Amino acid sequence: MTTGSQPKIQIKNLSLSFGGVSALSNVSLDVNDGEILAIIGPNGAGKTCLLNCINGFYKPQSGEICYEGRDITRIRPDKAAQLGLARTFQNIELYAGMSTLDNLMAARHILMSQNFISGSLYFGPARKEEIEHRKTVENIIDFLEMEPIRKKVVGALPYGMRKRVELGRALALEPKVLLLDEPMAGMNLEEKEDIARFIIDIFEGQGDTYPETPVLRDGVSCIVLIEHDMGVIMDLADRIAVLDFGRKIAEGTPDQISADPLVVSAYLGKQE
Repeated sequence: MTTGSQPKIQIKNLSLSFGGVSALSNVSLDVNDGEILAIIGPNGAGKTCLLNCINGFYKPQSGEICYEGRDITRIRPDKAAQLGLARTFQNIELYAGMSTLDNLMAARHILMSQNFISGSLYFGPARKEEIEHRKTVENIIDFLEMEPIRKKVVGALPYGMRKRVELGRALALEPKVLLLDEPMAGMNLEEKEDIARFIIDIFEGQGDTYPETPVLRDGVSCIVLIEHDMGVIMDLADRIAVLDFGRKIAEGTPDQISADPLVVSAYLGKQE
């Protein structure tokens, strides 16, 4: 893991509640460049709420979130995406009636700079830009081994492939930070191994394999991962933060977390 002088994301004393129910309570956490940070905890611990605050779906009652030194505590989700924050969802959020290709192209449109008038001209700048975006999407489809389903309607795909499409859509946003909310939930062992391999390849980058697609060539050097499979977490994560009832109860390396008595009691299970 390599870290700079300033964390990629700084979360300071974040609190979020719904009515009288506290989802997050004074959570502080740094997310560094050059690492895969895992967030674990029991169901209802506040893990997804934390991601929702980072990319603007939820607005916390107090606290602060800074991204590359900029306050994004109250940012809109579309603006967060434009700044380089992309995510997948615990419950799949795709355009079920559209193809795999169209879902990824829909994500790319948030990055397009040309306006509607220029786009209406067949040989206008917008068409040239759309062709370049299409090349990026085709490379992502190739990277995630989705060529057989590129034209298939997403709603008719098996669950594991839909999760893969969602990962592809997040990559289509060319993120600087990738937020993965249980990307392997509900998958069999083979599907989990595929997603784990993709996550590692995304993090490390593919170099000259995709020279014209920066997100694949250079990779995404900052990944936040929520996952319940502790075997996966211990293999992938550089650092782990543990939430319980909306509070951060531990933070450290996989070895430190697996030996922490508080974490063992709250989440990993008491050892006999």
